[in-house]
Amino acid sequence: MTLHPIDVAPANLNRSLIGDLMRKAVRTAVILSASALVLAGCSAGGDGDGGGSAEGLKGTGSGESCVIEGTVQVGAALSLTGGAASYGESQQKGLELALEELNAAEGVKYELKVEDDGTDPRQAIGVFENFVGDGTSAIIGPTLSNTAFQAQPVAQEAGVPVLAISNTATGITEQGDFIFRDSLTEAQVIPQTIAAATEKLGLEKVVVMYSNDDAFTESGFQVMESALEDEGVEIADTLTFSVKDTDFRSLLTAAKEQDADAIVVSALIEAAIPLVTQARELGVDQPIIGGNGFNNPQLMADAGDAAEGVIVGAAWNSASDSPENTDFMAAFEEKHGSGPDQFAAQAYTGLKIIDHAVRANCSGERADIQDGLTQVKDLATPLGEISINENRDAEHPAVVQIVEDGKFAVLK
Repeated sequence: MTLHPIDVAPANLNRSLIGDLMRKAVRTAVILSASALVLAGCSAGGDGDGGGSAEGLKGTGSGESCVIEGTVQVGAALSLTGGAASYGESQQKGLELALEELNAAEGVKYELKVEDDGTDPRQAIGVFENFVGDGTSAIIGPTLSNTAFQAQPVAQEAGVPVLAISNTATGITEQGDFIFRDSLTEAQVIPQTIAAATEKLGLEKVVVMYSNDDAFTESGFQVMESALEDEGVEIADTLTFSVKDTDFRSLLTAAKEQDADAIVVSALIEAAIPLVTQARELGVDQPIIGGNGFNNPQLMADAGDAAEGVIVGAAWNSASDSPENTDFMAAFEEKHGSGPDQFAAQAYTGLKIIDHAVRANCSGERADIQDGLTQVKDLATPLGEISINENRDAEHPAVVQIVEDGKFAVLK
């Protein structure tokens, strides 16, 4: 059964309804597929959890004293090609650094299997099915929320814990009790961003722009809309575009005509860069406020001076002077020859969280890792002190940044 995701909803249909129907349809398909894998694993002598885990994953001790004889296999589904490749490449670098550090420690050894999801939900489903069937103990990823919604049910049905490291759309962890994330949701980051920008800029009227065919950006828009209302800021106009668009001149001209105090945008970095650049080329001088998708050094590298003054909500503060962050920054620079971005920081932290969960019960078995993830509380990481709440979402401080002299600085 082949299901094709709807990229753009027809104008006469409700986008949210279509998204819900498509997710339910695809979820049904992948659950059936995962069920088949589980049955196959049982008939082949597996342990009934979709192929089981490798031998020797029950250890002795706990925490730093934990010793496990076998190697714990962790799978990562990342967008190494396709539209989100820039995010996936950063994530892979973060994971590779964390893997080196973890395997240099005593007691537990890891094997990391990185597979390309191609920024394609159907390809990600296949990657998840392979991880379910080959004994992988836990899965990290996929990179985008759209992909996660369709691939995660495979792991949930088979009882394989998933840690999302960049999926911020509403509803990610609602897919089941094996689904967790270390990425702050848009609902956690954007209200703080809007509140800080309103106070700093004295916002009274704004134009909102977002891509309406992507779960991440549409979720971001919904939170922006609510946050602006809470701050008493009028939305003069709402302009939509496709996640694949690169020419925003007509929309920006329409936005300019509103004479608003700022333009608020929910977009991925691939759209953010040309949007910001074209805005300044057209003489649109209002401040631009973006969500998590803007939080990438590529914005400054590619947009140059046009990025100056852009305000960005973020889940990670690169300027944090915590020992965990300064050590991470230095190690990443030494290994990769460049500084990390938020996606690298979240990925690095994700594998460290998996290790914390493994050591909590001193076990690489799937159910034990799932239980260990529920026990994460005040864990010191480059992102700050992280706790996993009852909804399996991460809680840690967010940060509001502004581009100054080609770099992100904390908005004051």
